[in-house]
Amino acid sequence: MSSFRYRPEILEGVPERLTQNLKQFEDWFVLDAAELKKITDHFVAELEKGLTKEGGNIPMNVTWVKSSPSGRELGRFLTLDMGGTNLRVCDVTLSEQKGDFEQTQRKFKLPQEVKSGTGEELWDFVADRLKDFLEENPTGAQDNTSVPLALTFSFPVDQKNIRSGILQRWTKKFEVSGVEGEDIVPQLEAALARKNIPVDVVALINDTTGTMIASHYRDPQIKIGSIFSTGTNAAYMEECRLVPKLEGYGLPEDAKVIINTEYGAFDNDRQILPFTPFDHQIDSESLRPGTQLYEKMVSGLYIGEMLRLVMVKLHEEGRLFQDKDITRLRESNVVDATFLSIAEIDTSEGLDDMRKEFEGLFNFSPAVDEMKVCRYLTGLIATRAARLYACGIAAICKRNNIRECHVGVDGSVFNKNSGFKDRASQGLRDILDWPVGEIDLIALNASEDGSGVGAALAASLALKEADQIKTTIL
Repeated sequence: MSSFRYRPEILEGVPERLTQNLKQFEDWFVLDAAELKKITDHFVAELEKGLTKEGGNIPMNVTWVKSSPSGRELGRFLTLDMGGTNLRVCDVTLSEQKGDFEQTQRKFKLPQEVKSGTGEELWDFVADRLKDFLEENPTGAQDNTSVPLALTFSFPVDQKNIRSGILQRWTKKFEVSGVEGEDIVPQLEAALARKNIPVDVVALINDTTGTMIASHYRDPQIKIGSIFSTGTNAAYMEECRLVPKLEGYGLPEDAKVIINTEYGAFDNDRQILPFTPFDHQIDSESLRPGTQLYEKMVSGLYIGEMLRLVMVKLHEEGRLFQDKDITRLRESNVVDATFLSIAEIDTSEGLDDMRKEFEGLFNFSPAVDEMKVCRYLTGLIATRAARLYACGIAAICKRNNIRECHVGVDGSVFNKNSGFKDRASQGLRDILDWPVGEIDLIALNASEDGSGVGAALAASLALKEADQIKTTIL
């Protein structure tokens, strides 16, 4: 496909006064195959740079997970998953039947004051929620016996082993003091000790790493784990001999390790990505301007804000909602990715579901034709996000000569937006030049529970490796 345009039938019959000059938005948001290929080639070079000792925009963090699950892992594990919105506590039991497990979980909302407070307040909150969970779901462990626990921490960390990690920087609008530049595991352990909780932190992983492990546990054809939710990221298994920054660690020639790319930071130096005025505004008004620029163009935390800024611009130009009070629409972050999904799947003649969203979020009811324009814009923004997302996956495949594989993708944006998978798959097809009529050689498959089952598997693999090291020493 040499070009790509987005001209949905939704605009048919809409008055010209509403549709005039919308081509400007196509010029901003539509990316054809040639543009995607240029972005991907630059992405490949940046992935390579991140593996060097000097590094680059993309951290390419070594996770120290050096094997994939066999399906024969056994045991009971506690897991904590600290993401951008929630804290999830799980009790996971891996059984003898390959790919089978039992799980009990509870989700807690992370209050804004915790996300902007001190490190001690954050970890005490985590420990208190774990204690609440254990009171409701006792592990049955004997006195003085510690239960193994894995922490899924969805932020970039520099790891020297599987149970340590220095926070490089906060993302996802977190601004907790006293944590950046520090090893987070001792901080968590100190909070657990203060609360007298008998657990042993045996593994620290990223949610993307957990997704890859959990996906491979169910499907051996998985070679990449990916997140598309509040943030955007991917992980894959790399040969250690091809990672210059691992020189001197004395690893075996055939050793492999999962690399957590943290590629949301791609193109922070603004060399290749097609930034629009709205991208610049989102970045400049963010907590950390100049960081995570790729993520700010792609992920669920920002695409709703992108649509809000576009609608406000059209209002100010006298093209939308002229007889309406848009005070609520002017509030930052009032639109999330869920709004985009609802808008795109509403096929009713009067766009009834979309109207309910407008009334609930913004306290006004637009004309049907105005909502059709908004739905058109939603499609542009969501399509750009999906096609840019495809660049990151394609770059990993090109760099590692992966012609065919499955990709495990976890995250609410991917799983709840019905058109995202098709759009991202078309992006991969455009970048990788699959023959017409060929099936998707890089298949994007919905994955779930990397932070629960994936973390438990990581804990099992960590304990197994520790036992092997003890046996070798003895």
